[in-house]
Amino acid sequence: MVLTIIFLAALGTQEILIILIAILLLFGGKKIPELMRGLGQGIKEFKEGQNGKDS
Repeated sequence: MVLTIIFLAALGTQEILIILIAILLLFGGKKIPELMRGLGQGIKEFKEGQNGKDS
């Protein structure tokens, strides 16, 4: 977690924009919302698993 924060802090605005453009080119505009939705559901399930909730 700390390494992720340090890594993100080391990135400047230009680097972040380049990464975002590369993601857009690789996945296309229609796939990005699906990817984010899946990521959000995965995080939600992970947190529920930590708390011991069953769906």
